[in-house]
Amino acid sequence: MNINLPLSENYHDILCQQIPLLDLRAPLEFARGAFSGSVNLPLMSDTERAAIGTCYKQQGQQAAIALGHQLVNGAIKAVRVEAWRNFALAQPQGMLYCARGGLRSQISQQWLAEAGVVYPRVTGGFKALRQAAINAINYAATKPLLLLAGPTGSGKTRLLQQLNAVDLEALANHRGSAFGRKLAAQPSQIRFENDLAGALLRVQATEPAYLLLEDESLLIGQRTLPPSLYQAMQQSPQLLLQEPLSERIEVILQDYIIDLRQEAVDLYGEQGFSEFSSMLQQAMARIRKRLGGALYQELNALLLQALSEQQRSGDISLHRSWIARLLCDYYDPMYLYQLQKRGLPVLMQGNATELLQWWQQQAETA
Repeated sequence: MNINLPLSENYHDILCQQIPLLDLRAPLEFARGAFSGSVNLPLMSDTERAAIGTCYKQQGQQAAIALGHQLVNGAIKAVRVEAWRNFALAQPQGMLYCARGGLRSQISQQWLAEAGVVYPRVTGGFKALRQAAINAINYAATKPLLLLAGPTGSGKTRLLQQLNAVDLEALANHRGSAFGRKLAAQPSQIRFENDLAGALLRVQATEPAYLLLEDESLLIGQRTLPPSLYQAMQQSPQLLLQEPLSERIEVILQDYIIDLRQEAVDLYGEQGFSEFSSMLQQAMARIRKRLGGALYQELNALLLQALSEQQRSGDISLHRSWIARLLCDYYDPMYLYQLQKRGLPVLMQGNATELLQWWQQQAETA
C-alpha cells in the first residue's frame, strides 16, 4: 500500500459540513445506517463480502485477501473503479471510507490513485465517524436547550424554519403525530442520529444563547431520540407558540390534505388519491382506542365524507370539520395534560411574530 495517500480524521468538519462521502461498505452495511450525502459504491457485493468473511474465519487473512482479489478483478474491478472515479471527480471535496478504515478503503484508495485520482480516506472509517456523531449528540445535551412547544397545528415547524434551530421532525422525516407519517420512508435509526449530530454541530457553530429544538416525545414515528438529548429536553425551558384555532386548522389542512395529497399524486400518479385516502383513514384508525368508539365513528364519518367530496369535486372545505373536532377533542386535551404534568419553565409565550422577535432579541444580546 502507498502510505502517502491522504488521510483525514477531521470528523467535526465531515459531520458539520456534510462533506460528500464515498461509502465502500457492502449494501447491507450501508442499509443499516450511513450519512446524508454518502453514496454507496461498494468494493464488494453482499455475496462477495460473505464469501470473503467465511474464508477469513476458516483460512486466515491472507487467503481472504487473495479471494477478494480473485472475486473483484478484471471487468468487475474496472467498473467499480470507474464508478469511484466518477464520484471523486464530481465531488472533489469528498472522502472515502469503509467500515473501520481498514483494508477495503485502503485497497480502494490505492486503486483509485492508480486510476489517476488521489482521494482522501477517513481514518477509522464509518466506525470512527459514528462515534464522533454520538459524542456530538452527548455534548449538545450538556448545552443550554430551549424547546419550542405549542398545540398541534400551531405551526411550530414553520417557525423553526425561520430560526437558528434543529428540526427533529425533518431529520426523522415524520411530523410526529398519528397523522404525521410521510410517503417516503423514515431514515434508519443510525442515519437519523448521524444527521442529527451534523445539524446540532451546525447550529452550535453559530454560538446561540440556546440550542433550540421542537418539544418532542421520545419517539418521532419509529425513530427514537438519543437518550442523553431526550433526558436533557425533559428539564429544559420552553417557548410556547399560541395561535388561534382557525389558523391551526388551516395549517393542518395544508400539511395533511393539500401537501400530502400532492406528494401521493407525484409518487403514485393516478393511484395517488387512493393512497392519500388510505393514509388518512389508517391514521384515524391508529388512534381509535384513544378517541373512544363514539368519537371515532363521528370523526371517521366526517373524514370519509370529506374525502368523497374532495375526490368528486376537488373541494377540500369539508376536511375542516373533522380537523377542528380532532384538535379540540383529542389533541388539545392531551397537549394541556402533558404541559401541566411536566411543569417546565416558560421563557416566552405568544404568536409566531412575537416569538420570532423575542428570539432575535436573544441573538442580539448573546
